[in-house]
Amino acid sequence: MTESSPIKARVGRLSKEDAETSDRIIDTAAQLFAAQGFAVTSIEQVASACSAGKDTIDRRFPSKAALFAAVVERMRTRTLDGLEAEIDSAGGDALSRLKRVARWLLTVNLEPDVIALNRIALSEAILLGEDRRDQWESDPITDRLVALVAAAQWDGMLGGDDPRVIAAHLLHSIVFGPMNDAMLGRATYASTAAQDRFFDQAWTLFLRGAGRSLPAGAR
Repeated sequence: MTESSPIKARVGRLSKEDAETSDRIIDTAAQLFAAQGFAVTSIEQVASACSAGKDTIDRRFPSKAALFAAVVERMRTRTLDGLEAEIDSAGGDALSRLKRVARWLLTVNLEPDVIALNRIALSEAILLGEDRRDQWESDPITDRLVALVAAAQWDGMLGGDDPRVIAAHLLHSIVFGPMNDAMLGRATYASTAAQDRFFDQAWTLFLRGAGRSLPAGAR
């Protein structure tokens, strides 16, 4: 046991260094992809910017598409971590927690780097290949939102049957419109004040719906 300890320690250090190298490559690639797009960014540029050899990158990411997929996965992981922290810190009743998280999701999805990477993913049609999954079936970010919706339903604060349908409607009502607007290069919701105004209106419509009560014969 004693003789093997130095070997184990060395392996641990190498694993940490290897992880740090991969993190540095992904972070550098994310900055370059967001700043100048997918087509212009080369593996050689990433290698030069992060002081890593091209062979080092190639061993970890066999193609530029694979590197971009890693960048997207890193973005999703950080978003999930932020979402869980937001959920943990949210107080009040179930509907108040859902409202706070929905507002946070709007902010996150309008961050410049997120917009830039989402724009690349759409314009270049670079997907995660065989690992791509239906977001409404297994996406952990969506799962957290669905759980919040279900909690509000359980407390009698939201109606509807399937909480996934309600969660999808919430995202479409509050997040996707402004996000698509930003991906088109517009600055409609660039300021916090503009986001607040939009969110307050969208949240009210989400809760109440846009329909009016009609006479029985007119339905």
